Parts: sequence; structure tokens; C-alpha cells
Amino acid sequence: MSPTVHDSADIAGSAKIGSGSKIWHHAQVRENASIGENVIVGRGAYIGTGVEIGPNSKIQNYSLIYEPAHLGDGVFIGPAVVLTNDTYPRAVNPDMTAKSASDWTPVGVAIKSGAAIGARAVCIAPVTIGEWATVAAGAVVTRDVKNYALVAGVPARQIGWVGKSGHRLHEIDDKLWKDTVTGDIYAEVDGHLKMTEGTN
Repeated sequence: MSPTVHDSADIAGSAKIGSGSKIWHHAQVRENASIGENVIVGRGAYIGTGVEIGPNSKIQNYSLIYEPAHLGDGVFIGPAVVLTNDTYPRAVNPDMTAKSASDWTPVGVAIKSGAAIGARAVCIAPVTIGEWATVAAGAVVTRDVKNYALVAGVPARQIGWVGKSGHRLHEIDDKLWKDTVTGDIYAEVDGHLKMTEGTN
């Protein structure tokens, strides 16, 4: 199925849009960006040069995904999320000359498959958001987030674990956690979470 692109969207000729994807009103997709199959890019969203977005992801309205961000499969980006790319932002050099592209090196945010970033959260590059992790709305992420971690606040700190359902996990035994929606069981080992054998 061909992608659906609204007439008001601005899509660079070198951008790749996967089949079944939908690009809505006033979204901009820059040069050499790669958007997988069945991705939704909402109204007014910005996808930077060379950004990669995996299939079945959702980029909600007015999100700003700056290069060189990389999003895995099935990633959720809430409304007005910002993925930055400049660790030391300045409009000018120390001598007050205007900065050009050659005066700084972009750094990216990597978001692993299944992860979700809540509305108006900001991820300060360079950071990696782990698989199936959840960043709460309004959080400011300044360091890497573990797989299945739930983080919130400014700066973001881990406040729990979440399962693939997106629901918070419940501790059923020492270092053993359950997703009450899917029934999946997770074991916490050395501060990291792994699904136990026999679960999906």
C-alpha cells in the first residue's frame, strides 16, 4: 500500500517513506530521512536530515526529531516531544561570529524498539532509551534509560519498571516482577530487567 502524504506536508525528494505510512498536515521530512512501513507522522512534526524511524512507529503532532536520531520499531513519540542534537548550543562562536554547520558536530538520540516518550518530554543528546522503556510526560532525559525502565521528572530518574503492555510492573517476589495485563514475568538481575523463560 502506498504511503499517504497530505498536500501541505513538506517531503524532501531524497526521503524514503515506507508503504502504509501516513504523513499529516504541515509535517516536514528532511533529506535522506528514512521512515519505515506503517508509520504515522502527525501534524507539524519535524523529521531531520538522515533520521531513521522504524516500522509501526507513531510520531505525534509537533514533535521535533533532530538528526542524527535513530528510532527502532514500534516507537511512540508523544505530542511536542523534542529530541535534541547539540550538547553545547550556541548561535555564535566565542569571537561572536555566526556558527555554521562546520562549527559543531550533531549528536543523536537513539530510541530502541517498543519504547514510548510521553508528551512534551525532552531527550538531551546523546542518550539511548532502552527497549520498551517509558519516559513520562514532561520529563527531561539527560542520561541513558534502561530497557523496561519507567523514568519521570527533571532531570528524569527511574521510578519503576514497565512491561510491553506499557503498564507499570508489580513486584511479586524479591527481584521478580509481573505485567498484570499480559501475565509476563520479569527478573531483575544486577539492576536490569529481563523476561523470564516461557513468556513472550
